Amino acid sequence: MISKGPFNRVVLVVLDSAGIGEMPDAADYGDSGADTLGHTLASRNVDIPNLRHMGLANIRRLPVEPVEKPNGIFGKAATSSSGKDTTTGHWEMSGIITAKPFPTYPNGFPPRVIEPFERAIGRKVLGNKPASGTEIIKELGEEHVLTGRPIVYTSADSVFQIAAHEEVVPLEQLYQWSRIAREQLTGEDEVGRVIARPFVGEPGNFRRTEARQDFAIDPPEDTLLDRVKSAGLAVTAVGKIGSIFCHRGTTEELKAGNNNASVDQTLHALRSTGRGLIFTNLVDFDMLYGHRNDVEGYARALEEFDRRLPEIQKAMRDDDLLMISADHGCDPADVSTDHTREYVPVLAWGRRARAGVDVGIRASLADIGQTVAENFGLELQAGRSFLGEIL
Repeated sequence: MISKGPFNRVVLVVLDSAGIGEMPDAADYGDSGADTLGHTLASRNVDIPNLRHMGLANIRRLPVEPVEKPNGIFGKAATSSSGKDTTTGHWEMSGIITAKPFPTYPNGFPPRVIEPFERAIGRKVLGNKPASGTEIIKELGEEHVLTGRPIVYTSADSVFQIAAHEEVVPLEQLYQWSRIAREQLTGEDEVGRVIARPFVGEPGNFRRTEARQDFAIDPPEDTLLDRVKSAGLAVTAVGKIGSIFCHRGTTEELKAGNNNASVDQTLHALRSTGRGLIFTNLVDFDMLYGHRNDVEGYARALEEFDRRLPEIQKAMRDDDLLMISADHGCDPADVSTDHTREYVPVLAWGRRARAGVDVGIRASLADIGQTVAENFGLELQAGRSFLGEIL
């Protein structure tokens, strides 16, 4: 029988890429000096009173003032896995430590990858290089429309991305090509995700749509989601959470194409979901601002989330717990557009939780998942819970 636990529901919100300063091994990843939140908050007067009151600026010295008595729990966590990508971060948060990083392709995909894919889809590809998704459709979109050849590209993340115009390549065909790539990318080339990237519009005005689909690899063992679901509890995945976990371990998946839509869906879940986990990813920080070196956009997105944070808190019941963290960094002030090897913030708040508790520097993101698991009378294979510290 599952333990009742102190919290009926846990809402876990990932601010995708909101790192809070370089980890000790950052130089090994080319990320010396990376500081996503620090550099963003230093860019101007960024108004985030609600995150400050939860204890964000009490984690470490930041360019915003700490509060004397935070109303939340605060700390930071290291990534103990090898890598700094979306899949690695979310998997670790859910109890899986990745010892070997997923492959990346800074020079594009080699012939052993591209040639079988081209044979399978019956046409040559365009691109085959690391690129910004918005920039590469500006560069190659018109040629794609004229030739029907898909645009294949990657990034610093472990991804194989296929972009195609919806009027040239129907969505279902693009998705089928993505499934083909997913099946072919095995062994040393088993990337974390294959991503279908549809776009629309005319030359000079191409824009990506929200019909994106991710084709991830199956987690190698049970995750937090699997164990919560197996216990007969709800697991509501908001945004890209479902695709990151290969649609495994969820009882409901709520689509959301941007931060505000993800907050809306989280509020919907708080109104309708029973005992269990609500797991939300806010993708804009990473996709729109970190990867595009848009410091001002990142600052605005923090302010927008901060303004909506009280809506989430108001919608929570007395026995709910909110946890906020990140999966990696993506410093918009960095010289590159890549993810960065950083600590991530750990914030929590609930009416039944203690206020002003410093949980310190956690050795692993898995501590977050283990805390959630212990609340529901469960246990993960990695991580050290801090549930007892916040009760």
